[in-house]
Amino acid sequence: MRHAHAVRVGPVGFRVGAAWRAPVEALAALYEGYPEPEGAIPDLTVRLYPERPWRRWLRPSVAISGDYWLPDAAPLPLEQGLLAAEMGMNLQVALGWRRHLLLHCSAVERGGRVLLMSGASGSGKSTLATLLAMNGWRFLGDEFAFVSLEDGRIHPFPRAASLKNQAIAAVRQAGGTVGPVIEDTPKGRIGYWRPPADALARMAETAPPALLLFPRFGFAEAVEPMAPSEAFMRLTQASTNYVALGEAGFTALSRLVRTVPALTIDYPDSATGMALAERLWSEA
Repeated sequence: MRHAHAVRVGPVGFRVGAAWRAPVEALAALYEGYPEPEGAIPDLTVRLYPERPWRRWLRPSVAISGDYWLPDAAPLPLEQGLLAAEMGMNLQVALGWRRHLLLHCSAVERGGRVLLMSGASGSGKSTLATLLAMNGWRFLGDEFAFVSLEDGRIHPFPRAASLKNQAIAAVRQAGGTVGPVIEDTPKGRIGYWRPPADALARMAETAPPALLLFPRFGFAEAVEPMAPSEAFMRLTQASTNYVALGEAGFTALSRLVRTVPALTIDYPDSATGMALAERLWSEA
């Protein structure tokens, strides 16, 4: 690759290479202040390239590959190159990481304990994690929770939070800075929120999970307890490497749902969701 940037986020070192300068420069700006991979050796590699040689200049489009790839993935226009780089980083972790149990969760920490939030796209977990991080919580990540296979502690993965559509306005209204913003993506409008310096400085600081929430945005306020068996089944579907880890994944996930209370929460707006999270946390 003609252009490349290396960065470490939590336990993962990335090298992102591209045939164009712009996506790499945008990625380097977004992750300014993050460390390099340990020993300058990345764990995972992302490659952004034109599907055909002429597509580097003529209607340039960015295909995503690397150590792992999806053969049917559609390329993105060059103006969405930063999104392609971010998607590539997610893809490499989802398909290739085996050192921890991966859960598609957002995570924040306060008082040495972690609040996990899991849900489908649009559930509000990224927005809630971002807003909580702007109000005294430590931001651990909005895409993956890395669960230790040995002791169940959560390892931070504080990538820039990816906010979609109305979430951008909600975070800005709360006083947060969101940018850059990418228009007309397959998921609509996407903007990035950079975690505070404290989240980067404490990337190696793990903490045990204490509460697991399954939020749903846009519904009347409600809270319901969830049985460990249901939480287990939902989280197997929210994990990209549970099956690949075999017995180690089963043991780690069983320990999590057995020791951490799980609740579903419905909320009509971000303010209500934050208030619910704070109240349930104080009662946990």
